[in-house]
Amino acid sequence: MVPAFSAWAQISEGIIHYEFRMDMHRNIPPEREDMKAMIPQFRTVDFELYFNQNERLYKAKEEVAAPVQRGGRGRGFGMRMPRSETYMHTGEMERVVYQEYMGRNFLITDTISLGPWRLGNEYMDILGYRCQMAWYVDTVSNEEVTAWFTVGLQPFMGPDNYSTLPGTILALDVNNGERVWVARKVEGKAIRRDDIRKPGRGEKITRQEYDKLMQEQMERMRQGGGFRF
Repeated sequence: MVPAFSAWAQISEGIIHYEFRMDMHRNIPPEREDMKAMIPQFRTVDFELYFNQNERLYKAKEEVAAPVQRGGRGRGFGMRMPRSETYMHTGEMERVVYQEYMGRNFLITDTISLGPWRLGNEYMDILGYRCQMAWYVDTVSNEEVTAWFTVGLQPFMGPDNYSTLPGTILALDVNNGERVWVARKVEGKAIRRDDIRKPGRGEKITRQEYDKLMQEQMERMRQGGGFRF
């Protein structure tokens, strides 16, 4: 039996610890198969979601460089995941994202809008919470998203930008293993004011403007022109 919706009030503030894993080989084009020898297939990073009754801040636990992977010819390189922070205020339906990209710092502001989620009839237990499956397909970004959320914790909580279900997302899969988040710990504790600080530095830009910029950069890469602003 699914717990009553009012159960989320049991924990009003705390931290959810997520493990994020990305398949680095998934999007390497066939003509660049040689890159697989230089890049580890999986990248794993720990993230934290700080929350109180109205605010959330999702960010990496610490900045770490990916391990260097040596290829057959002794070549290799390391990568640092660009810093990113996602802030949400559910009372004001506001989302602010701080994003590093190619040496620039962006401040992306938009409003929280409900995703096109469809609820499934499957359930599973995660960290002692009864979770229901939800999913949608985004034909614009070519994403197939599957989430497991619980109404035993507050609504509008989850990793990254996936946070508009009537509960908290404790596990999420994008494109069948391309990107996977799993909650490893739910910690109820008092949150300091400084723990949830709205990002305030960076070039202000809308989500539509940022998405257009990314599309232009990807097109330049496909044409072999490299990155530029």
